[in-house]
Amino acid sequence: MSTYDVWAHPQLAAQVIRPRRDGRQEAAFRLASLQDARQVMQLDQLLHALPGVQRVRIDVASRRAHIIWDASRTTLPALLRSFENAHCPAQPLGKDMAEDIQARETRDLLKRLLVAGMFAMQVMTYAFVIYLGVVDFVDFTTRGLFRWLGFLSSLPVIFYGAYPFTRGALREIRSGQLGMNVPIAAAVWLVFLASAFNTLRGQGEVYFDSITMFVFLLLTARYVELRAEHRNTALGDAVADGTPLLAQRRGTDGSLELMPAMELLPGDRVHIADGATVPADGLLESDLVQVDESLLTGESRPVTRHRGERMAAGSIVIDGPAELRVERSGQHTAAARIGALSARTRLAREAAARVDHADLRRFVGRVLLLTLLTAAGWLIVNPSRAFEATVAVLVIACPCAFALSAPSALVRALGVLAQRGVLVVNSGAIDTLARVDVAVFDKTGTLTTPRIDLSAARVHRPGATSWMQWAGALATRSSHPMARAVTAATGSEQPTAAKYVSVVAGSGITGEIEGHALRLGRAMDGTGSEDLHLSDDRGLLATLRVDETVRPDAVDTLRELRADGVALVIASGDAPSRVTVAAANLGVNEVHARQTPLNKLALLKHKKEQGHVTLAVGDGNNDAPILAAADVSAALASGTELAQAHADLLLLHGQLHGLVEARHIARQVQVVVAQGRRWSLAYNLCAVPFAALGLVPPWLAAIGMSASSLAVVINAMRIGRDTARHEARA
Repeated sequence: MSTYDVWAHPQLAAQVIRPRRDGRQEAAFRLASLQDARQVMQLDQLLHALPGVQRVRIDVASRRAHIIWDASRTTLPALLRSFENAHCPAQPLGKDMAEDIQARETRDLLKRLLVAGMFAMQVMTYAFVIYLGVVDFVDFTTRGLFRWLGFLSSLPVIFYGAYPFTRGALREIRSGQLGMNVPIAAAVWLVFLASAFNTLRGQGEVYFDSITMFVFLLLTARYVELRAEHRNTALGDAVADGTPLLAQRRGTDGSLELMPAMELLPGDRVHIADGATVPADGLLESDLVQVDESLLTGESRPVTRHRGERMAAGSIVIDGPAELRVERSGQHTAAARIGALSARTRLAREAAARVDHADLRRFVGRVLLLTLLTAAGWLIVNPSRAFEATVAVLVIACPCAFALSAPSALVRALGVLAQRGVLVVNSGAIDTLARVDVAVFDKTGTLTTPRIDLSAARVHRPGATSWMQWAGALATRSSHPMARAVTAATGSEQPTAAKYVSVVAGSGITGEIEGHALRLGRAMDGTGSEDLHLSDDRGLLATLRVDETVRPDAVDTLRELRADGVALVIASGDAPSRVTVAAANLGVNEVHARQTPLNKLALLKHKKEQGHVTLAVGDGNNDAPILAAADVSAALASGTELAQAHADLLLLHGQLHGLVEARHIARQVQVVVAQGRRWSLAYNLCAVPFAALGLVPPWLAAIGMSASSLAVVINAMRIGRDTARHEARA
């Protein structure tokens, strides 16, 4: 059975196909090799040529395709073969991913925008006849007819197009928090009801053209904002889709069995064909392969992996085939953890879509007060012009630009950082990162990479021939950098299964193998040795010499942070001699060695008590307390799950330079938000007096307000542009 035919199995197809109420089926696909718009056109034409295919939607940014088809005319294997024929293999995604919430939001808003635009143009046509009657007499019956036509044509705009603003205003009123939807809905309904009343009584001014244009322009601004937000969040979706649903497991007799990837167990051997996606985290058992890790690391160039090195689920084998020994599968892979963090990032984006309610309430309150004062003034001076002037002030002073300045900048920043390998879990970290003046770094695994040289190992019990396999078996159960170094050094050997394994931060790994109670870790005799010792219940078995090298980008990253005014501190559990050498190589003056997690936490609290804004960077379980306590924290994607769970920023590339980029983007967010709010203030100071004096008609106020909001959204799109141009020149 081929890879495509297996998807005809009902139980497997049920995992990815979602039946529709109209009798058709739909599914989402990940297109790992999708590159440009030309491929999108080719795929679209090829798929639409298949019988029964109703709709195809392809997104380059997230590398996804969404297809709706008639199951009686086309099958899932036929769709997959079409992707293969277009040289763009597709991976079906789980059923929960097929229903794209973002796409539904976009379609719903687009429908409302089209309805508002179509009927607004119709209302403008009717209004033109009424305006023409002021210059060239048109009988009152004809004018009344076009008033009624304008009223009828505005109904879909008010009740359908403006519904999101009405719903938002009611929600804000019920919660007791004034937002920008309140003045929008107030202006829409006030103008509409007054115009409807004048239409019914046959006299007075009507403003159906102004209010429908107002709604259309508002929806346009919101649609532009939503599209920008969805484009900026596409990387998280692509990473979440990274792990395939199928895998080829090699049996004990050497045969290959096609099976669900989530059912793989640690120790299973997996065959990965040329061009296929790695289905689980594990150790490479082939001599040499090249893999594309761009989905996880952002690095577009192929990476060479050697025997014994780790490979991550979601990577693509370029020059396979490859053999992999599984370490983690399903929801325990690095890609799955990133996907889970991406879900937390969605919450961060939702938080970024909200501004400081206190500032917004004050702004809205002032707008409403100014509107009431304008109405009162005109009722005293000239009641016939009170309504028009009041509406103009309410529309032109709408706090849309003010309310959009922070959310649009934050959403853009989150998208730019995700594209550069920095996943922001807490959106509040962006503002804090720009104000950081002290950074506390862990050393091992964060600034340096440990390495084990087995040729320098000392065996203390000559009869213990299995010590290497035992050390590897214990090390595979921990994600500490030291343990990963041991696993890499012993990767060519098949590890023996360990039982009753316990990993204690700062102490080591204990477990039982073949009846022997073993421990792998540093010596507990207080000598300060950095070597790793493997011992059993009878005593010392072997000593592993630990060397370490500074991460390639650590020197440049710390130098740039120091030049940007950030004081650097290293807090490590290692011996003073080793920490001092690393600090000298990195140019760090403040060093703290032999630090327990509690010592690191006390150091951080002391810095905060001195008034510093702190950044903590680490990758291990023992760094979790300091990561949680810092004003803003960052963890490497290669770090432990506990460290990642307590971090505000996740460095997907495994490169520290992401901190410099994140800080630069954070500074840009501050500038753009300040610009947006200054623009909003200047716009209101200049335009509101003219509106209050009755010099601005409602239709012109609607254009001015919408243009102001669009200017804020477009200005936010500048975030990250200068860095991108700099990288392109470099």
